[in-house]
Amino acid sequence: MHLTPTSSSWLNQVERFFALLTEKQLRRGIHRSVAALHEAIAAFIDQHNTSPKPFRWIKSADDILASIERFCTFNAQSEPSA
Repeated sequence: MHLTPTSSSWLNQVERFFALLTEKQLRRGIHRSVAALHEAIAAFIDQHNTSPKPFRWIKSADDILASIERFCTFNAQSEPSA
């Protein structure tokens, strides 16, 4: 199991923003130059900043722990026997 320190939770928000940028802008576009790519990123940021919304945690601690338990159970079953 990998635990992320609570002090680094802001980094998760930054990563989520870049994932959103990738999903909504970069994968859909054709950028024929670095300048075009830069313009697309700037346009996304400008559009996003017109009505910004904070990223929110949507899972409870119980949901996260249940997910980890399912993951561990699944992986324990799939390990080859020695």
